[in-house]
Amino acid sequence: MNRLKYLYNPPAIIKKLFLDFIWNTSCGKVLLTFDDGPVKGSSEIILNELNSNKVKAVFFCVGGNVNNNPELTQLILNEGHTIANHTFNHKRLTKISYDESVSEIVLFNKLMAEKFNYKVKFFRPPYGSFKLRTGSLLTGSSLKNVMWSLLTYDYKNDLKLVKFAVEKYLERNSIVVLHDSVKSKNIIRDSIKIIIEAASKKGFKIGEPDECLK
Repeated sequence: MNRLKYLYNPPAIIKKLFLDFIWNTSCGKVLLTFDDGPVKGSSEIILNELNSNKVKAVFFCVGGNVNNNPELTQLILNEGHTIANHTFNHKRLTKISYDESVSEIVLFNKLMAEKFNYKVKFFRPPYGSFKLRTGSLLTGSSLKNVMWSLLTYDYKNDLKLVKFAVEKYLERNSIVVLHDSVKSKNIIRDSIKIIIEAASKKGFKIGEPDECLK
């Protein structure tokens, strides 16, 4: 049973080893996060669904996608959501050098500052891949490394998987991972609905980024 749970929520021993990473919300509310965007045809669906439910989320964006979709990036900001650093090129940090990893993070922050006058506060490594030195990559950047406590597997494009994950493992202080991508766009609207409905049914509240990530 526990082994199955760890496919969705990382084990406690990992969280204890990386105490400087954020794994759960700090306010007892559910936080929605979206990785890999912005992506045309996907971001618009997400923003419309969030807006209709009055929910604010964190978008862990990729620098290349921000460059290619500046209007979507601005729309995310205009609608009151938080944009966070998911590196510039979405490279697996465990496969590249330390210096290249730092560059991936710095280039994203520079892009957001120069093009959107926006100061980035949060970071998430691509693919959720990290090692002991990952935390040191953020030294001097003021970024907080935000992981998760509920992986929905929405990128598999199977709504049944999302429903199982949410109904079984959604907790009061869950940080939920979804994806702003071509892979998940066909089910992303319903995935968001499932989470919001499940939270309501369980008596949980959906929080805003700043209160959840203090």
